Amino acid sequence: MEPRALSVLTPIDPAAGGAPDWLVARRRAAADQAATAEPPSTDEEVWRYSRIGELDLDAFTPVDSDAAPDEAATVAGRTVLDRVRAAVGTVAGVVLVVDGRVATCELDPAVAAQGVVLGPLAAVDDDAVRLGLVAEPSDLFDLLSEAQTIEPVALVVPRGVAVEAPVVVVDHIAADGAAVFGRLLVVAGAASQVTIVEWQSSADVAALCTPVAEVAVGAGANVRHVVVQERGERVWQLGHLASRVERDGSYHSVQLALGGSYARSRADCRLAERGASARLDAASLGHRDQMLDFRTFQRHEAPDTTSNLLFTGALAGAARSVYTGLIRVEAAARGTNAFQTNRNLKLSDDAWAESVPNLEIENNDVRCSHASTVAPVDPDQRFYLESRGVPPAEAERLLAMGFFGEVLDAVPVPAVAALVREEIAARIVAAVRPDTAGGAS
Repeated sequence: MEPRALSVLTPIDPAAGGAPDWLVARRRAAADQAATAEPPSTDEEVWRYSRIGELDLDAFTPVDSDAAPDEAATVAGRTVLDRVRAAVGTVAGVVLVVDGRVATCELDPAVAAQGVVLGPLAAVDDDAVRLGLVAEPSDLFDLLSEAQTIEPVALVVPRGVAVEAPVVVVDHIAADGAAVFGRLLVVAGAASQVTIVEWQSSADVAALCTPVAEVAVGAGANVRHVVVQERGERVWQLGHLASRVERDGSYHSVQLALGGSYARSRADCRLAERGASARLDAASLGHRDQMLDFRTFQRHEAPDTTSNLLFTGALAGAARSVYTGLIRVEAAARGTNAFQTNRNLKLSDDAWAESVPNLEIENNDVRCSHASTVAPVDPDQRFYLESRGVPPAEAERLLAMGFFGEVLDAVPVPAVAALVREEIAARIVAAVRPDTAGGAS
């Protein structure tokens, strides 16, 4: 197939950011594949129900890999970083990425003295990074991310090191009309411990972004990963979160999604060795005409592995959501425990949600279940509160906030949950009391 003339396919210098030889080769290979790859379509099951057919790739141009970060954009990104940092308090390290370039990178000297490395991938030991590459490109956007991310960010925690305070990574987009490709790689050595807060923000711009996060959890390691997505409402986000958990390791991811025009997250979690476990949580709230799209894959490859997924979403205005999930149990994965739950709350008649959980099981010695619900606020619960003197709008607000409680209460960094809870509360008030919120729903 002949290469297509799309600006997003214009390759960057494969050696950009001081890339080592192995990364240069991977970038070239991914760029070659992207040049002839077809964009996804709703004919594919994994893109079914999506808005991908509305995406105009010609409308976006990749940021210049040779240009320095814009000063005003960097200031705006630092404002976001300062807000998150102030809420979290003590941090082990921070990274600010603005339009795909690293603008700030700090690591606590005491943490660095333990061998922890944080920063542009080019500064990280090649062997450690290669061991942590867990994402398998699934579509054109994964290929573009691999080929065109200017400065991939890496966090490497050596064997046996416990990083007590969170590491905060803010990814801010400020360039209007830009295509921004980003990657975060987390490698947690055996018996290590680390918490990552990944905060995705933007100015009020039209942009396309394809953030990819790869998380390698070593044997006996414990990784907690919080992703907050608050892009502007003219942003198309096509993200991918890939994780691999080794023997007796544990991984807890929480996705908190509020922003974007069309915001998609694909999450692939591989339980690769005996005793591996994962908890996968998400809370999302769409309003106006947003569409939030989640696709999850829980892949059990080894015996005695466990995964527990809970995705909750609420919709106001004419917002739409999609959830499709797959639990895949391989033939060798005897003793698997795998659970998948998706709950959706409609706060308006015009909201729409699609929920499709799935199971594929090749071993009969397992415990697996899946469940999904799509419903408005329970009228019996609302009546109960109203009968105790709670006004109707306040009763609906209380019930909607309670809907998110199970996920938000389990966020590993409570201060981050508090920030998100404030935004959710404001949107719910706008949805149930538009007369006092300017019709913001």
